[in-house]
Amino acid sequence: MAGSVRVLLKKAFSLSLVLNSLITLAAIAGIMYGFYHSWPYWKPYSPYLINANLLLVAGVAAIINIFPGACIGRALHTGRLWFHHYVYGFFVLLTSSVYVVAFTSVSLVTLFLVNSASVDVNAGRFFVLTGLTLLLDDLPDVSKRIEATLNKIKSKIYQIRKGIHALQLITGFFSSYAFLVVALSSIHSLHLTFSNALTMTTLLITSITSFACVKRGAWLKITPAN
Repeated sequence: MAGSVRVLLKKAFSLSLVLNSLITLAAIAGIMYGFYHSWPYWKPYSPYLINANLLLVAGVAAIINIFPGACIGRALHTGRLWFHHYVYGFFVLLTSSVYVVAFTSVSLVTLFLVNSASVDVNAGRFFVLTGLTLLLDDLPDVSKRIEATLNKIKSKIYQIRKGIHALQLITGFFSSYAFLVVALSSIHSLHLTFSNALTMTTLLITSITSFACVKRGAWLKITPAN
């Protein structure tokens, strides 16, 4: 019983890491869209952020963290309730997309680009990303063709694993810098919004995950697909 609970908790932790990476990417996408759309009149988190484009490096950190985060869960034998996990991912993604279209004031195309404090919009964002998380977690099981493609990509990545390992460390520092930028900007303005609080939290988790993966040598342990 204790072993099963431990496995489920570890699986939940794995999914949380992947979800955090996706939230980080969504938050950065929204900031960068606003920055490019209003350039040169709006400088996010000024004067603490030297250049808004540096946030893209934190986005790279989030992308690099997805694979080792997902690997934690893929190595576990949790079984499945009726269906593969990706079926639930498709279901959550579909229903949340319908919800966004039918009950919010934004479109799916601009869901992560608009600046909105609406509970409905943010709930839609969360469930769309949750669906994507479940889908990514079980992506190799969707079809043999996808699995074969992913194995080819994995073999290519194996050849540059040391470079990715180093890049994860570098981008982890940029994520820490981005976290400090948002925190200092919020303290300076004495106005902590939900958006800033979420961005701070996800950037902090992204940086911690990056450093933890570097310490474990997560990318160095990758093996070529058979």
